[in-house]
Amino acid sequence: MSAAWVPVCSTADLLPGEFKIAWDGGVAIAVFNIDGDFYAVEDVCTHDGGELAGGPVDGFAIECLRHGARFDLRTGAVLCPPAYEPIAKFPVKVEAGQVYTRDDRWD
Repeated sequence: MSAAWVPVCSTADLLPGEFKIAWDGGVAIAVFNIDGDFYAVEDVCTHDGGELAGGPVDGFAIECLRHGARFDLRTGAVLCPPAYEPIAKFPVKVEAGQVYTRDDRWD
């Protein structure tokens, strides 16, 4: 895993309600714009390993399309079974109109 910040996209390319996927090594990180604030989580449902990005987002909750598990994009917390383990959340920074994230679990 890398300690370096990974560029995601420009702020103009990630409008409210949209998401982008960035890769930090082999880790897929989904970055969401929720009402102008950016949140990043690992793009893996802890229930069965399916992708989360592309699932419906309601407020700060994302739902896995495969079995309906829901997670809080701000904290990674489980909001609804069948998942019981939280998803990893990652830091986001915006510099000079560019959005960055990184997998900081092993810093």
